[in-house]
Amino acid sequence: MPNPKLSVVFAYVLACGAVLSGCSSAPKDPTAGWSPNKIYAEAKDELSSGAYDKAVPLFEKLEGRAAGTPLAQQAQIDKAYAHFKAGEPVLAVATLDRFMKMHPASPAIDYALYLKGVINFNDDLGMFSALTRQDLSERDQKAAKDSFESFKELVSRFPASRYTPDATLRMSYIVNSLAQSEVHVARYYFERGAYLAAINRAQTAIRDYSGVPAIEEALFILVKSYDALGMTDLRDDSQRVLAKNYPQTPYLSQGFKSQNSPWWKIW
Repeated sequence: MPNPKLSVVFAYVLACGAVLSGCSSAPKDPTAGWSPNKIYAEAKDELSSGAYDKAVPLFEKLEGRAAGTPLAQQAQIDKAYAHFKAGEPVLAVATLDRFMKMHPASPAIDYALYLKGVINFNDDLGMFSALTRQDLSERDQKAAKDSFESFKELVSRFPASRYTPDATLRMSYIVNSLAQSEVHVARYYFERGAYLAAINRAQTAIRDYSGVPAIEEALFILVKSYDALGMTDLRDDSQRVLAKNYPQTPYLSQGFKSQNSPWWKIW
């Protein structure tokens, strides 16, 4: 008769072997027999349907399978876009920087610059800005400046690009945002009685961002701050400049604008 103890041991060994065998076997790659074109088509389908988490690994496989071809370059660009749409701006920008470094002569460089600018532009607006009513100018300006530099390079290097007109419009918005940021801080100081600090920030806006809408309020802050300090000559000079450049300005008759409707709201 068989030894029951040996039977138990034998069954245990078999079970352990099965477990180890299962652990050691690598998961099958469903794309193993696919052509690069099929991988690309599947990745684009996932991208179009919003399944960005599925699109990214497919684009990564395509980079390896089609290395050295235009399709691999396209995979990098599309992967950056997938990261962007998935709410991963850092990964998106890193992918674009790698692409531009590896393929400086690619015909898609203009799009890469544009997409990098858009990513930073949207990142600076922030996910919850519409809910909190927080103006782009009230946020940290690093992303806005990075966005401006990408758009500036695009416009300078590729003036005939299809993306240049939109980049130019976004640059104008960013410049006014940066000016408004200075004005926002200037008004903050003014409302707390730090008049010299308010004057310095308003003057910075006027000096660095001439010609943008935010300058109207910057001049008014100068008028009010000089008046609060009893510096009547400088107050009157600032008021003359304000009235000359903005003859219909409501500031001199109505004071500061309400903050209930930020200037950047367009919907």
